[in-house]
Amino acid sequence: MKILKNASLIAIALFTVQSTIAQTNVTDTISVNGNCGSCKKNIEKSALAAGASTANWDKKNKLLVVNYDPSKISTLTIEKAVAGAGYDTQDVKANESAYKQLDECCQYERKELSAPKKNK
Repeated sequence: MKILKNASLIAIALFTVQSTIAQTNVTDTISVNGNCGSCKKNIEKSALAAGASTANWDKKNKLLVVNYDPSKISTLTIEKAVAGAGYDTQDVKANESAYKQLDECCQYERKELSAPKKNK
């Protein structure tokens, strides 16, 4: 009976630790310009290289869904990495030279970034 009680306590402890670890990651959605499958590959690769644990860019909606540990990186870190690959994000514009290095099919119509929202 004592062995069963100890095994139950260990199982509960392991479940609690696993649940706590799983809750440290967050999921965010970032608007990212791009056009094609090559863009998808490059955008996702850049987000993963920045430290995202998962990255999925939707070509139709131009949205990148990332999962990451906020104690290690931020969405801004991810956006800077994606912009470094030549793709404008909602908050970070890629520099002109990175944009011009994109394949012709990947060069999207660039728009000015809107001014950051001010907190009231």
